[in-house]
Amino acid sequence: MKNRIIIAALIAGTLALSLLFNSCKNAPKDNTTAEVLTTANEATNPEAAQADLQTPENQNMATAYFASGCFWCVEAIYESVKGVDEAVSGYAGGHTKNPTYEESNTGRTGHAEAVKVIYDPEVVSFSQLVDVYFGSQDPTQVNGQGPDMGSQYRSIIFYQNEAEKEIIEQKKAALAEQLGEPVAAEVKPFEKFWVAEGYHQNYEKQHPENPYIQNVSIPRLNRFKAKFPELLKANSH
Repeated sequence: MKNRIIIAALIAGTLALSLLFNSCKNAPKDNTTAEVLTTANEATNPEAAQADLQTPENQNMATAYFASGCFWCVEAIYESVKGVDEAVSGYAGGHTKNPTYEESNTGRTGHAEAVKVIYDPEVVSFSQLVDVYFGSQDPTQVNGQGPDMGSQYRSIIFYQNEAEKEIIEQKKAALAEQLGEPVAAEVKPFEKFWVAEGYHQNYEKQHPENPYIQNVSIPRLNRFKAKFPELLKANSH
């Protein structure tokens, strides 16, 4: 009996370590290979820099903002969608200015890891981006996705006008009815998006050997690809 208890404890410890290692929060940082998204005035006037980042550089493009667990995963998913020019990792939905990764991970800033999606509405619609959102996550998981748990990993869809809000709420209600249980995603008006540190940008592409990327992010991306082949860019199949 004693041996069984010891073995069970060892297995539980191994699983706990595995979850800890394979989580977005505990992946190593690397500033050497990341795309750094900053502007010249960011150091002296962060709010001005952020204001610049709210508007797409190309006036034919539109923006959308989503939070759905680890932003590395969500960024990679949206960048595989045709019509999406860029997805940027950052923070949104909180109450503090200039949040950092370390601060947001405490859960005390109110921010969730989010992505800014810059897309061509003539190729992919906001409605389709919402389909991508719900179709690439566990819509019933509260305060997290997969092994990433906490308010900083909660699901939020941000709307910028009443038309977007109506699309989101209709799709959320339809999905809840289909599943027979509540959908966890919050629906909130967009207020501010803070770009994450440079080493977070394009993290999945830059670190394919990372255990979290191999065991969590890539499988999540592949599940999405299998579900929505008609929405993928030609080079994403």
